[in-house]
Amino acid sequence: MKRMINSVMVLLIFLMGVNLNAQQRNATIAFDKTNHDFGKFKEADGKVSHEFVFTNTGSEPIIINRVAASCGCTATSWTKEPIVPGGKGYVKAEYNPRNRPGRFNKTVTVFTNAEPRTVILRIMGDVIPREKTVEDIYPYQIGGMRFKSNHIAFVKIKKGQQKTVLLGMINNSNEKITLSFSQVPSHLKVKASPETLKPKGKGFIETTYDAGKKNDWGFVIDRLQILLNDKAEKNNRLTVSATIEEDFSGLTREELENAPKAEFESKTFNFGTMKQKSSASYEFVFKNTGKSDLIIRKIKSTCGCTVVNPKETVIKPGQTSSLKAIFNSGTRRGRQNKTVTVITNDPKNSMILLRLTGEVEAPKTN
Repeated sequence: MKRMINSVMVLLIFLMGVNLNAQQRNATIAFDKTNHDFGKFKEADGKVSHEFVFTNTGSEPIIINRVAASCGCTATSWTKEPIVPGGKGYVKAEYNPRNRPGRFNKTVTVFTNAEPRTVILRIMGDVIPREKTVEDIYPYQIGGMRFKSNHIAFVKIKKGQQKTVLLGMINNSNEKITLSFSQVPSHLKVKASPETLKPKGKGFIETTYDAGKKNDWGFVIDRLQILLNDKAEKNNRLTVSATIEEDFSGLTREELENAPKAEFESKTFNFGTMKQKSSASYEFVFKNTGKSDLIIRKIKSTCGCTVVNPKETVIKPGQTSSLKAIFNSGTRRGRQNKTVTVITNDPKNSMILLRLTGEVEAPKTN
């Protein structure tokens, strides 16, 4: 018995020695510090950087496999060659503060063959904003004029509603400029205030959207031209967008109870896997389960889909109808997710989203 105990003790001591020897042969990485605070610094002063120094405290060379920053605003570089035991290396983190005023806290993850396998380094600081230039405030240029945007978004607007949006501008030239507009649709009223701007003078474009005059529903876009001194300059388009919705806010409880109701048997069709230059179709069946006529206001599909509208756009209570969606794969490849938007007068479901999903195989190459 005593001999057996002695044998076990010898075996344990041997295993501990093997384990200790293996640990001693490991590469071990030790950073001088893992956090660095730049404190307050000016955005105008540009990029800041810090080198995190580390030591190989093990007995095997250290190799940095890769370094990953938490955002594109942080650039990295590091020691590329193996670091011998006792040697030192670095990981450099560089932060670009441009257009990023205020506090920041970013991480850099270091992946190595050492222990620990990953080390998270952290940089932080507080960026003092630079003074905004004319180009910053008014980034879009047309001739001698600069604008805060080339897009006026009304976002959601109810049918019959009027809404006005102002767009800031500045005459950045040394001459007077008179603004006018062309290709303006009847549902838009657009004017410059003031109409003529002195050199370095500021003003705004006032755009009023009359959704009652727009014979459309859902997301719509209009494009008009800005004329400077009656001339069409390069890139002079102004885009106006809106999502026109029906206004159900005035309906009584009784009217809501007697409203139409659109119910689709299925709102998603998976066509599986298909080849390029082929097509798949699906019949989306729906029923008016409400108590008054269901009106199909509009059907709009994304790129790659063709929709065959139902024969009737007014569906009686209890009546069933359908719309056919056809997906053409063309030269697309990979995962596909296409949508068909159905706009109705159903107060609780006025905008219905149907989906066609699947995979398009890329042609095999020899």
